[in-house]
Amino acid sequence: MRPSPLYRNVLAIAAPSVAELILTSLTQLVDTVMVGRLGAYAISAVGLTGQPKFIMLAVFIALNVGSTALIARFKGQGDRKAAELVSAQTIMLAIIVSVLLTIPGVIFARPMVLFMGAQADTVVAATRYFTILMIGFVPTVLPIAISALLRGVGDARTSMRYNVTANFVNVVLNYLLIYGKFGFPALGVEGAAIATVLGNCAACAMAIVAISGRRTKKGEPSFARFRLSRESCIPDPAMLRRMIRIGLPSAAEQLALRAGLLFYTITITALGTKVFAAHQIVLSILNMSFVNGQAFGIAATSLAGQALGRGDPGAAKDASRACQRMGAFVSTVMGVGMFLLRSQLVMLFTDDIEIIALGAGVMLIVAALQPFQSSFQIYAGALRGAGDSLYPAISLAIGILLIRPTLSFVFVHVMTLGLFGAWLALMADQIVRFVLILLRFKSGKWVHIKV
Repeated sequence: MRPSPLYRNVLAIAAPSVAELILTSLTQLVDTVMVGRLGAYAISAVGLTGQPKFIMLAVFIALNVGSTALIARFKGQGDRKAAELVSAQTIMLAIIVSVLLTIPGVIFARPMVLFMGAQADTVVAATRYFTILMIGFVPTVLPIAISALLRGVGDARTSMRYNVTANFVNVVLNYLLIYGKFGFPALGVEGAAIATVLGNCAACAMAIVAISGRRTKKGEPSFARFRLSRESCIPDPAMLRRMIRIGLPSAAEQLALRAGLLFYTITITALGTKVFAAHQIVLSILNMSFVNGQAFGIAATSLAGQALGRGDPGAAKDASRACQRMGAFVSTVMGVGMFLLRSQLVMLFTDDIEIIALGAGVMLIVAALQPFQSSFQIYAGALRGAGDSLYPAISLAIGILLIRPTLSFVFVHVMTLGLFGAWLALMADQIVRFVLILLRFKSGKWVHIKV
């Protein structure tokens, strides 16, 4: 039986997005797996750099939310000129801000990892890994910005292609540079960072080529197209204000998320290097599971935004519900698989029996989380596609700044539940966010937001 046109539209965006996001998430996961053979210190060194890096990416997440929502709305309205202006402003702003953030990232690399609670055996490796990543920050940011534009017009295949390339380069160079194969130096953790940066450079080059002078299959100019000109290089205050107005709540959301995760991580690093290594392994698996919710959330953002651009709120709601139903089904299947294969998944990263036992216990929580996690991501994607980015930011702030740190402190330090207690706090956070986002979606107020 063939799926309905609505479900085919969802799959046309979500399926390539799944592939793209898996490949994007694989970068740090592959680094974690491949350096895991060097020992627990190497897993911890890679893991410690995650939150500082994502804090610096928060500003671009905000910009991208505004870019995706606006370009989707302009495509729905058929306004190609406005869509091209959004593309130009997004790319130029991404370049300028990423250059400005590279400098403090390099200078303060060591203080950042020390603040994260790095143990003595991980400080040097984590500092070098983070410094190299920050040197390559610009080619990391640009493909992400371009992907946001492509998603807004419903094209997830192009960004999938350059992410395939980035990860292929990353895996091959990881093998060569971490372990010193075929005459290459054995650089360990530093080699993983260099491989990541070079993979991002390859993706950046392909992304820029893909969006320059871009046309549709019918030969018409694409709605997501960047042309270097005097006009494209000059900031447009009116358009930037619209992008920032939509993206600012998401910036606050991302900063709240990263601040909450930072303090959450510090709570766990206090439990020791092996416990943190187990946490980082399970976190890498959890991050991969985000892909399902993110992909169907991208579809909800694009389809809801385009439907509202056409003045059809009913279609926006229908598309969002279709995305949620499909995403919830996939996440339930994933949860069952995680439950059955929890030990085997952790064993992909390490052969340390203590770490495997810790990680397998926490995987029970990850498996149970899956349907709630994907549903709040998808509904939040629909709200953002409508320009209602404030409510997801509020719900996240409640969960990540109030519920998770408070409960993790109580469970870990008062009730002495260790790593399992910290993950119980994460579960409570995600369930509360699911309830809050669901209530907002059902209210229907989000379809009346003006952008």
